[in-house]
Amino acid sequence: MNKQNKECIFYIVRHGETEWNKKHILQGQKDSLLTFEGINQAKKIAIMFKKIKFDQIFSSDLIRCRWTAEIIALEHKIIVKTNKLLRELRFGRFEGKKYQEFRDELKEQIELREKLSKNERFCFRLADSVETEEEAMGSFITFLRELALVYPSKKILIVTHGGIVRSFLIHLGFADYEELPPGSIDNTGYVVVGSNGVEFKIIETHGVNKTKTN
Repeated sequence: MNKQNKECIFYIVRHGETEWNKKHILQGQKDSLLTFEGINQAKKIAIMFKKIKFDQIFSSDLIRCRWTAEIIALEHKIIVKTNKLLRELRFGRFEGKKYQEFRDELKEQIELREKLSKNERFCFRLADSVETEEEAMGSFITFLRELALVYPSKKILIVTHGGIVRSFLIHLGFADYEELPPGSIDNTGYVVVGSNGVEFKIIETHGVNKTKTN
């Protein structure tokens, strides 16, 4: 068996549309239910994935991801395992507020962040209660690496959040921040990634809207 065949293949999916998505409210680690459209999005992705033989399904423990994962899992008769390490970035006191309120209150910090290098931005904390991308990716990537070592040559479905998928793609060098702005990962958009437990290789993206920059 060659090295490539030993790789664990991850299908990393963003949850379906939620009530707060529709209202442009910052969710973070607070819960918001799927809309009717969000349920339909999950059903459509379940049909797309029907012929893929998943060995395990893992989800963020937040309800929007659990619900999405359970709809997909019905096609595969697999019990969804939840884990807090797959949660969205934490936005603290800003969770439950409109995106525009968040941007207005932290305008100066956001402008400062946008002038930083990619590595500096990755570690930058917008406010005391807001998690850095470095912190979120530390948990997420460690979890994926552990799974890759436990499940070599297997296919694993991961249902997580838009901010996590975006940060992960930027971290892997798929795009810069300007090429992948907030909101560029569609609901039930997904990334297929191979890993040997150390390195990651992007195989496919779907519903990831990379912006062309000059």
